Amino acid sequence: MSTGWTWSYDRYDPDREALVEALCTLGNGRFATRGSAPECTADTTHYPGTYLAGCYDRRTSVVAGEHVENEDLVNLPNWTLLRYRCLPDAGPPGDWLTPDARELRHYDVHLDLRAGVLTRRLFFEDPRGRGLRVSHIRVVHMGDPRLAAQCTLFRAYGWSGAVEVQSVLDGAVTNAGVARYRHLDGRHLVDHRTGFGLDGVAWLSCRTTAPGTQVALAVRTVTRPARPARAVVTPTGTVQTYRLPVLPRRSAMIVKTLALHTSMDWPTVDPLSAAVDVLARAPAFPRLLSTHKAAWERVWEQGELHVPGEPGRILRLHVFHLLQTLSPHTADLDVGVPARGLHGEAYRGHVFWDELFVLPYLDLHFPEVARALLMYRHRRLPAARAAARLAGRQGAMYPWQSAGSGREETQVMHLNPRSGRWLTDHSRLQRHVGSAVAYNVWRYAQATGDRGFLHSAGAEILLDVARYWAGAAVLDPATGRYRIHGVVGPDEFHDAYPDAATPGIDDNAYTNATAAWVLSRGLDLLGELPDARRGELRDALALDDEEVARWVDVSHLLHVPFHQGVVSQFEGYGDLAELDWEAYRTRYGDIRRLDRILEAEGDTVNRYQASKQADTLMLGYLFRPEELYGLFRRLGYRLDDETWRSTVSYYLRRTSHGSTLSSLVHGWVLARQKGAGAWRYCEEALLADVADVQGGTTGEGIHLGAMAGTIDLVERGITGLETGPEGLRVAPVPLAEIPRFTFTVCCGRHRGVRLRMLPGRLAVRVPASPEGPLPVVLPGGRRVTVAPGQERWFRL
Repeated sequence: MSTGWTWSYDRYDPDREALVEALCTLGNGRFATRGSAPECTADTTHYPGTYLAGCYDRRTSVVAGEHVENEDLVNLPNWTLLRYRCLPDAGPPGDWLTPDARELRHYDVHLDLRAGVLTRRLFFEDPRGRGLRVSHIRVVHMGDPRLAAQCTLFRAYGWSGAVEVQSVLDGAVTNAGVARYRHLDGRHLVDHRTGFGLDGVAWLSCRTTAPGTQVALAVRTVTRPARPARAVVTPTGTVQTYRLPVLPRRSAMIVKTLALHTSMDWPTVDPLSAAVDVLARAPAFPRLLSTHKAAWERVWEQGELHVPGEPGRILRLHVFHLLQTLSPHTADLDVGVPARGLHGEAYRGHVFWDELFVLPYLDLHFPEVARALLMYRHRRLPAARAAARLAGRQGAMYPWQSAGSGREETQVMHLNPRSGRWLTDHSRLQRHVGSAVAYNVWRYAQATGDRGFLHSAGAEILLDVARYWAGAAVLDPATGRYRIHGVVGPDEFHDAYPDAATPGIDDNAYTNATAAWVLSRGLDLLGELPDARRGELRDALALDDEEVARWVDVSHLLHVPFHQGVVSQFEGYGDLAELDWEAYRTRYGDIRRLDRILEAEGDTVNRYQASKQADTLMLGYLFRPEELYGLFRRLGYRLDDETWRSTVSYYLRRTSHGSTLSSLVHGWVLARQKGAGAWRYCEEALLADVADVQGGTTGEGIHLGAMAGTIDLVERGITGLETGPEGLRVAPVPLAEIPRFTFTVCCGRHRGVRLRMLPGRLAVRVPASPEGPLPVVLPGGRRVTVAPGQERWFRL
């Protein structure tokens, strides 16, 4: 399926085409285009899509008799559409050709990961033996994030004549890429204007309905041999028709070059004029291709990860898609981390907590991008404060699902496709997302040494999240401990107690422990801030000594429940019924979405000790064992290796892995404690998207958090790597299946520091620079330094 730097599919399978489109998406951090066949419009097999980072639109739909608002990442006009048919010298015209045509004899797709180039080759042959070979080459330019291009070659075999080609700019698109969302209003583009400019440049201007983002596309179509076009304007697009001569030994070519501009871009200018101007300066396809490849080479130099064998090929694909979604260009944008990339419409393009899994890689390789993503959260801090006030709280309450404005975008109802019933959705009660935002702020500052950010925007975020948790905690006089009621944990299955009239569960261990961690870091931050900045923030927040004293109290006395010698997922979890896992696996096979199965049976997962994904065990993902045990000591609880191992074992047996993140976290936790079976979970995380283990979901968009997490599993998990004030710290936990690998990181002022891991050995190379030596802390606390321009090997 793949070799080296190429990801390939060697046959056409309609049932697999959505997966191919998602995994062959091309992007540059600003926008992305799915790897769909240029010949096809949207239908049950094919789904062209182009998505601009941060371009959302709000619509109101009627769902189960209720008016429901949804804000979606908008599917923009299709610039790739190309229709063609054969016009033999003798005989009638052929049909329009597509991969679904009965004349198709060969079909292959090749994605060049090194160069960011998608090639699709088709060969058609009619019953008389007349053949047509078609090759499409597509790029979304990594150097100039406003440009994309598609070059198509035609060659005849056994006949001569012409190929009639229609170059189409199609604005009659909707958001219809996810079947379960098709009841929602997907018409996001209105006020279409279309036309042609100089040199036959086609253009299309439209806007989203709310907030009314102006979108302009200009497309230049060039043919070889040069031929005039018959140009037609439609209400929502343009069509340019060419008649290209083809001969057995001579190819015909048509190139479409796109310029995309919107009212979201800076400086503020007319988008249509800007798109036309950019296109006028865009070079011909060969030059576009070479500059695009050069830009990708620079990105790979900074983001490289080399792992031998099949795991390495999959990891390279994961890095590729991460960099297409969040490239160096992202540093100039006001966008968050879309959970499904820019690859489709699943989760409506929303931002969840996935930056928790994505930012560690960016901290190490592209810190400017990581900082920009944190600024997305800072710009939406006023919305988080408003949400907290509406809930009767102080501080900042970040939404579980965010999009453009920063308000809560979580759906109020969701469809169970098994039962066909619409159900109330309580997942917005996942307040732990605020802790994830604060955690990302702190870890970014520790990894990069960017105290300027931590003391400015970072402090405002972290202190306001800490303030929210201090207010959300309620003292229980009977126990003398603080409790947090009415939440949903990362598990997501349990959104209420059995037969309860109100949603939410109490004292989710992950929520409470991370809240205590945030409060502790907030106190640390107040202690390290310069006096003037501390005073400024305390005045702005009206943060007095009494409230700070409450932070201290809550951070020491938050309740964490236990049962049967393990950490309880939430208060009362151990009292729930046990599920007959084998019976359900026998009856249904795939029980990842156990919640849907039980609801369709008239039951509820709230009655059982059954988790969708890692919940309590997420603590073992965020914190090294000594950190986690220290956090529990601060709270007055004893957590040691034995108790933690028992906790891990307990939940492994009670988790259905209904999220791609679940296998990742379980693999990470088991690898960190050198537990048996770690590779089983790591491998499933690696295969999650390429094998579509969730049963058709990858075609709706990749799982960006899981992809990034597998990269981080190698770079930080296996190495035990941390970057911070002490320099590089390593504490390897070897994984036999990935014994050797190489990657580069940023550490303080040093860029391009290369680490090479071999069994029992580590090499550190620091590029030449005027900086001082890089400190390295090895296992056992041994401290060494590596001078710029030097490579040193160490035994571990």
